Amino acid sequence: MEEYIVKGGKKLRLGYTTGSCAAAAARAAAYMLLTGRRLEQVELTTPKGIRLALPVLDIRMGEEAVSCAIEKDGGDDPDVTTGTRIYAAVSRAAQPGITIDGGPGVGRVTKPGLDQPVGASAINSVPRRMIREGVEEIRRLTGEADGLSVVISVPGGEALAKKTFNPRLGIVGGISIIGTTGIVEPMSERALIETIRVELRQRRESGAEYVLLTPGNYGSDFIRDGLRLDPAAAVQTSNFIGDTLDICRELGFRGALLAGHVGKLVKVAGGMLNTHSRYGDCRMEILAAHAAAAGLRPERVEELLQCAACDGALRILKEETRYEATLARLTERVGFHLKARAGGDMEIEAIMFSRVYGELGRTVGAGDLLRKTVLSW
Repeated sequence: MEEYIVKGGKKLRLGYTTGSCAAAAARAAAYMLLTGRRLEQVELTTPKGIRLALPVLDIRMGEEAVSCAIEKDGGDDPDVTTGTRIYAAVSRAAQPGITIDGGPGVGRVTKPGLDQPVGASAINSVPRRMIREGVEEIRRLTGEADGLSVVISVPGGEALAKKTFNPRLGIVGGISIIGTTGIVEPMSERALIETIRVELRQRRESGAEYVLLTPGNYGSDFIRDGLRLDPAAAVQTSNFIGDTLDICRELGFRGALLAGHVGKLVKVAGGMLNTHSRYGDCRMEILAAHAAAAGLRPERVEELLQCAACDGALRILKEETRYEATLARLTERVGFHLKARAGGDMEIEAIMFSRVYGELGRTVGAGDLLRKTVLSW
């Protein structure tokens, strides 16, 4: 693709989704099956309205079936599926209409709450619609009345899936065929938030009323080593703590407990509910303000402001015996801003930790909410 967007002052090339690849491959295979003519390039209009002209690869033509592939291009997005070939095999079928299924390398859904029901192949609804509409258009143009079967497969998909969220979501055996717009936007926040939404919806539909949240891998380690719980029980929010709380409310969770590293939660204490560094890095300023309010000497406040990481600041607080007082203030503000975002619809508490100093503080109701969360599993 030669379509671009600008993010953070950088020009980034767009890509196209596995769903677009599957739809384009199915359209090309249907054309070759029903016309008998080889097709070296196929055109596809994505739901976003961008028209693609994609090379058709590895064509295998027969009288009753045709298969071919489209190579995935994620543009400038760090997408593990970039370069993977998405295959479609289209064959004549006794059953009328168009049937769509996944073959080797396409995952199967094993847990409720996802886009497709349990037992179905992990080809999401928008790609399914794109596949169906594309193949139906070829049937209409050629006057074909017989039924057609479409099978999407991804060589190496099972290995690729281990690098994705699929194992956490209960999708086994391969990758998902996804994409609501057909287009990959590099470093798309929306895509990450939708991934969080899927996992939360799955937890809710399985009956969970309380959920454990953590921003990332540090939190998973703390949940395992500090709380002695299975880290797989937590949903990772990345930087999108506020958006995650919004989704929890939307889905009707009764409570959410956030276990977060001080480097993230100190930003929350300052009212930042998206903790990505591009929105600001005010960690030391917030820590310094609370430390000064707790009585830290001005010269040591200045030293704290020069720290590169929160653990260095915590060391200063320990040396000056302002550790507990500062962390108590900080933890209270974390709770304040989380509750402000969550509103009165659900309980929200937090546990803050450091990789060097362990657990640093809990909001007032964190222990009780932790018990509820464990029981909810």
